[in-house]
Amino acid sequence: MILATSSKRIEYLSPCFSGKTHDVTVLKSVFSPDGNWFENHIIQGDLGYLGFDKAYESDQVELPHKKPKGGELSDEQKVDNQKLSRERVAVEHSIGGMKRYRILSNRLRMHNLTAYDRKLEVCAGLWNFYLSN
Repeated sequence: MILATSSKRIEYLSPCFSGKTHDVTVLKSVFSPDGNWFENHIIQGDLGYLGFDKAYESDQVELPHKKPKGGELSDEQKVDNQKLSRERVAVEHSIGGMKRYRILSNRLRMHNLTAYDRKLEVCAGLWNFYLSN
């Protein structure tokens, strides 16, 4: 899980989890729902974070509309989703910036996740340093 700003700066990088782990499960294990972690923040996420607003307090939560089963989104919902994706693209660019160091794009052959976490942190630091120049 990567928390990034609209200026593409990586602010937080969670520890790695083995296997397929849902985004909200990772979020709840890293940031306990009991704390006021996101109280004074505007949160933008993807569909992996549905239910965020039920578990956490925040000033504003912006999540895309999910297409109903067998149905279609309204034109207003499509416009909202497009607006949100235009704002969230900066986070995708920060993930792409880390891929520049080939840490996320290659198959993981390390069994020591702690060492892998450290390497990810170095790559995030290099990306933030690149942005500062």
